[in-house]
Amino acid sequence: MKTRNIMNEDEIKRIITRIAHEILEKNEERNQLALIGVRTRGVFLASRLQKNIKEIENIDIPIGIVDITLHRDDLDQLSVMPIVGKTEINFDVTDKIVIIVDDVLFSGRTVRAALDELNDFGRPKKIQLAVLIDRGHRELPIKADYVGKNLPTSMDEKVKVYLKECDEKEGASILCMNGPENIS
Repeated sequence: MKTRNIMNEDEIKRIITRIAHEILEKNEERNQLALIGVRTRGVFLASRLQKNIKEIENIDIPIGIVDITLHRDDLDQLSVMPIVGKTEINFDVTDKIVIIVDDVLFSGRTVRAALDELNDFGRPKKIQLAVLIDRGHRELPIKADYVGKNLPTSMDEKVKVYLKECDEKEGASILCMNGPENIS
């Protein structure tokens, strides 16, 4: 398998800072903002966005966690049942501008599942999407409002994001499933 590094720790930090500024520029009603991270890496990215927004505007934006496992449309196709995590949204999303945060946007199915889960918690005024990487290949009509990096990929490639909070390293790589070992 061929591995190519595409993003390092400093680039991720700059991207998060830029997205935080873009969120504030696009949304004047800051008291209505809320962040929902898609478990797992989206949660950590949402937390980083929350901290950046606090540093920029000195406002506390509520943050929640959504687990999409039970809303996946491929559960019957998996060989092993996934571990179901807990959705934690401890605030009313009704009339909020909710920003769903995830690491990689691919087919759009994860975002669709997050929207389904979010509907169980109320009716937001608006829902936006922030992703670290958009790799294309959409199967559903879903587009991110905030994109850290557009990264066209082939179907035999996989994008892997690493965050210190869960991976003990920071960065992103493309893994080519049909290539020689570890060529950077």
